[in-house]
Amino acid sequence: MVKRRTKIVATLGPATDAPGMLEKIITAGVNVVRINFSHGADLALARIAAVREAAKKLNTTVGIMADLQGPKIRIARFQKAKVILEKGAQFILDASLPSTAGNDVSVGIDYKELPNDVRVGDTLLLDDGRIVLIVKKVEDSRVICVVEVGGELSNNKGINRLGGGLTADALTEKDKADLLVAVAGGVDYVAISFPRDARDMQIARDLLTAAGSEAGLIAKIERAEAVGLIDEIILASDGVMVARGDLAVEIGEAEVPGAQKHIIRRARALDRPVITATQMMESMIENAIPTRAEVSDVANAVLDHTDAVMLSAETAVGAHPDRVIAAMSRICMAAEKTRSTQAFEYDLELECVRVDEAIAMAAVHTANHLNIKAIVALTESGSTPLMMSRLCTGIPIYGLSHHTLTLGKMTLYRDVYPLYFETAAAITENTSKEYEEYIVRLRQDGLIGEGDLILVTKGDHAGIHGGTNMLKILRVNKEGD
Repeated sequence: MVKRRTKIVATLGPATDAPGMLEKIITAGVNVVRINFSHGADLALARIAAVREAAKKLNTTVGIMADLQGPKIRIARFQKAKVILEKGAQFILDASLPSTAGNDVSVGIDYKELPNDVRVGDTLLLDDGRIVLIVKKVEDSRVICVVEVGGELSNNKGINRLGGGLTADALTEKDKADLLVAVAGGVDYVAISFPRDARDMQIARDLLTAAGSEAGLIAKIERAEAVGLIDEIILASDGVMVARGDLAVEIGEAEVPGAQKHIIRRARALDRPVITATQMMESMIENAIPTRAEVSDVANAVLDHTDAVMLSAETAVGAHPDRVIAAMSRICMAAEKTRSTQAFEYDLELECVRVDEAIAMAAVHTANHLNIKAIVALTESGSTPLMMSRLCTGIPIYGLSHHTLTLGKMTLYRDVYPLYFETAAAITENTSKEYEEYIVRLRQDGLIGEGDLILVTKGDHAGIHGGTNMLKILRVNKEGD
């Protein structure tokens, strides 16, 4: 059975709240759901519960990622909801203006530190770059600009500074409160918006630890300065997201493809999963089929070995979320047939510093030089399957664990398929019966067949993270032994 190797992340919203739609998108191929905490904690908790119920009904594991809102670097509101800005006209961003007093010459701003962050000559991009302003003067609370690119500007649109440099903290007070709600909901990942450096991720880590959670942290790369510090941010995180919307505004849209490839490459080299996001199938918010450009965009991310591709408005408010998921799944599987996605990457100069790392590398090397049909990794933390997944291979890796959080985390790893299995007793007994039990399980699920060679990794003792120290090759016979 050919399985899709690249994972699909789908954003929940009004469209997926429709009766039966969660089950439809999970059946169509969703691996992880993204829950946007911008829309309120109570709604987020209700959606978390609904996902858990749907996944249980379908007897599968679906990861849950809470996406924190981050700082609101936005304009305020206009008296008449919107204005038209003409090229060459003066327009003022005023931190002291009442929040609903905007007009065609000035508007308030939610981010009160903007006058301190900008300099004369800076380029400010509003509404994802549709409006371009050049800073001409800063007077106290007022940023006086001239319109470089005009057009319609409506309430609450975002502000970016070309080249980055806005000093807003990545975690607001709202985010800190929402993080605790996400922990209470038992999410598998928490995504941090607009981190500037490793320190922002460490602050989030400390908050998670204090709340008693081991959920994974995802750094959303959407600030220009984050690209220059990508290695330290990756190492401080459990995964990264190439958030191409705000990133394109800050570094320029022409720079995004190169940055995307670089971030994917560094994440894989540093043993972290990576998500490629934003406008991947945008036309399918309304249309029944994607554009050829969207097909190429998704396929190229797969060819670059991204772990996951993400849908936003396409599933949150789109006309047919399940159809979008099915289309994206087909594109991923077609791209995965390409030889380059299955070419085994092995650095002979690489030195392993941990036993489980050596076992992971040896397992994948062996599997690619023997006719191995599947790799089975009994795991406590998921670290061994993660390390295996960093090495390009077309061989499925089944991560067996009895830890709910470990299973949830593995939903994001390319090539890895989480399966619940009560491993504790089996690991302790260390008899031939332990292998018989999970081989029977895999055969029942149609994942392996008679005569197949499978490779198994495990540790001698239960409950030890990073304790994988054994590799064994087995042949499946008629009895499933």
